[in-house]
This record gives sequence, C-alpha cells and structure tokens, in this order.
Amino acid sequence: MIQAAQVASKFTLFTHHAKTFPNLVTALRNSMLRTGVFKDEKTAEEQVIQVLNFDIHLVKDFRGRRYIERITECIPVENKNEYTYEHRNEKTLEGKLDKFMDNATRYFSKITDRETYKYVNILEYVDDSYVITNKISDTNLIEMRNNMDDADIEGFDKFVEENWGVRVKDGFAGVEKIEKTKTRQTKQVKEEKKEPKKTTRKKQTAKK
Repeated sequence: MIQAAQVASKFTLFTHHAKTFPNLVTALRNSMLRTGVFKDEKTAEEQVIQVLNFDIHLVKDFRGRRYIERITECIPVENKNEYTYEHRNEKTLEGKLDKFMDNATRYFSKITDRETYKYVNILEYVDDSYVITNKISDTNLIEMRNNMDDADIEGFDKFVEENWGVRVKDGFAGVEKIEKTKTRQTKQVKEEKKEPKKTTRKKQTAKK
C-alpha cells in the first residue's frame, strides 16, 4: 500500500483503526519493518509519512452515532544541514575541538531524537459543531488547487481566503498572505473629531 501510494497514483485511500495519529504512523512503520524490507526505524517511518497527507478520524460514541471527530494533516520535517565550518577559523587546538564537538552534538541529536514529522488538526468536532483549528500547509494547498476544476477552484479560493487570509496562486507559484485594508473614515467624521466643542457661557447677574 505504501509503495503504491508513492508512485503512479494521484491519491490513495485506506482504512485503519489507530486511535491517534502517532499510533497510526507507528503501526504502519512496524508493519513495514516486519516485512523485512527495512531495518532502520527512521527510514521506514520516513517512507510512511511521505504518503500520509491527511487522516480523517471517525468515532462511534456510546449512543451509536458515527461522525468525523477530526481531520489531521501530516507535515514532514525537512532534514536541514546545520553543521558549521567554524573550526577552520580557530587558531588553537582547544578551539577547534570545541567547534568539532558542537557539530558532533548536532549529529547525534539528529540520529537519536530527530523528528520526521509534525501533525496538526485542521478540523475538530467541538460541542456538536465543526471548528477549523489550523491552516492547511502551503504545499498541500497548492497540490489541492492544482487538481480542481474551475468550479471547485472558485469555492476553494473563497474558503481559504475567508478562513486563513491567504491566496493560492496559479500553478506552483506559491501562497501569498492577503493584507486586510483598514476601513477609512469619511471626511465628515474626521472633521467632527477635529472640530472643538462649542461651549456657551451664560452671563450671571449679581443679586444685590
């Protein structure tokens, strides 16, 4: 299933019974390890998260109602090269060793505790209604729009603009933030604010 989703397919749908999104990733990763194709957990996990764009989680409550509890997006974490070459600028052996140890610490942190993905809930069922909690990533917004017809694009653009204040450009041009323009006050209102209040003074006659 993972292999089929990686090549020659627009999208892949499948069902699973994991209770949480991390449990889903772990279960699929362990299944791939049991096949014997992968020996390293991180490598197997990376293959899984490449195909898990969205998780639509359904539940059945004690009343027998079935409904979508949440929609979760999987966001792969890019492995960036954070190593430096500052040891070349050091004049002493002690300084070079310190810089080397900094790079070594980064390396072992990536090997042991490196995150391969993050996940956020896009939609949640709260108090008998659905609430949009987080924005869909720019990458998936672009991919979704590029696979829609003109009628769907119109509604999609309106939905994205109203809920997240962004506009998806045509093709793969990216996503831009929409700047909200402040409502301008009319000239009459401005003049009223600037004009000082007129006060009338009454002449008091002294009683003799």
